Amino acid sequence: MLNSLPLFVGLRYVRARSHKFFVSFITWVSLLCVCLGVMALIVILSVMNGLEGELRNRLLALSSHARIFLPPTASAAPDWTRLAETIRRAPNVTGAAVSIEIEALAVRKPEMLPVRLRGIDPSHEGEVARMTQAMVEGKLSDLTAGSDRVIVGRGIAQMLGLGLGDSITVLIPTTDVNGAPEPRLREFLVAGVFDAEVQDYDSQLLVAALDDVRDVLPNPDARMSLHVNFHDALTASENSAALAKSLPAGMEIRDWTVDHASYFRAIRIEKTMVAIILMLIVAVAAFYLVAMLAMVVTDKRTDIAILRTLGTSPRRVMAIFLIQGSVIAWFGVALGVVLGSWLGYYAGEAAAFLERLFRFEIFSSDVYIVTRIPSELRVEQIAWIAGIAMLITLAATIYPAFRASRVPPADALRYE
Repeated sequence: MLNSLPLFVGLRYVRARSHKFFVSFITWVSLLCVCLGVMALIVILSVMNGLEGELRNRLLALSSHARIFLPPTASAAPDWTRLAETIRRAPNVTGAAVSIEIEALAVRKPEMLPVRLRGIDPSHEGEVARMTQAMVEGKLSDLTAGSDRVIVGRGIAQMLGLGLGDSITVLIPTTDVNGAPEPRLREFLVAGVFDAEVQDYDSQLLVAALDDVRDVLPNPDARMSLHVNFHDALTASENSAALAKSLPAGMEIRDWTVDHASYFRAIRIEKTMVAIILMLIVAVAAFYLVAMLAMVVTDKRTDIAILRTLGTSPRRVMAIFLIQGSVIAWFGVALGVVLGSWLGYYAGEAAAFLERLFRFEIFSSDVYIVTRIPSELRVEQIAWIAGIAMLITLAATIYPAFRASRVPPADALRYE
């Protein structure tokens, strides 16, 4: 019974209504601030997770999870076709396709654009890139060896005024056997237009048949690479490390997290800063909690003195107010987790409802490619948000509870 006294009294104080309006007001404000802070943090991080996933899907639309290549110091090139067949049989690999990519200039008077000319094998490209789904004009199968056809991004087509059947000259910087600059020109016919909805692809990428690109290079094997896809893009680093052990000597493998590291590093920094800023809302709620408990301690001085005279130790008195403050704060945390998880899960629908209600667009289709708000709830994030919020609010209850344990019984009962 004695062990349950702090719990019994603490919960009774939680349920009891204070006769002082300001104490009750501060109690509700502290609970509401904790709830709003936790809810806002869960919702915003869920939306940022969704935007990160949307960016990842778009970046990987026309690129693979990993690529195998020869370093500049390599002497002999492998049989790329045979290597591709071997890699396709490796665990967790869903596809492999030989590719070559070089920097070039696209020329169509009077405009000139820096581009990347990529040579692909159309029969296997679908295993590593969603090029077919990105096509808006033409067909990927039109890229046959010797046809000198090219598929251009929508951004390039708009900037150069290109349409199906138009010609485009590609200037490829190469060197001769002595290392002197020897630029080469190649004229291609536009056989299709793609729209990957990623600026880096739509305004920079030209796609041609693998053999057509090889023909304009003096040493094409040095530029070749093998693109590989795995069952899950998020496990590309682990699968690439396992695959590296079975590669021929001298070959290297690099996964997409390295190639696009700058994008996702920026997102991680933004998420971290947003989490810190929004956690300050919980910290503000903790100050309200301190003020509320301090006023409760002042209001309950007589009760504390009676408990002390009945033999209750200072530690048990302190536990009473720790329990009272923690229950109020943790109820706010739990409510924030529930509301935040619900709103985070339905963030897209909630945003669409607000757009219809107030007749405005959060992401205007004239400016942004992403016109809806994606969201992705992650259990581990919700767990650490709730955990940190609980620790902050628990720390806020310590000082007022400690003051309650130091109330002198004689002074508190002197004028009663």
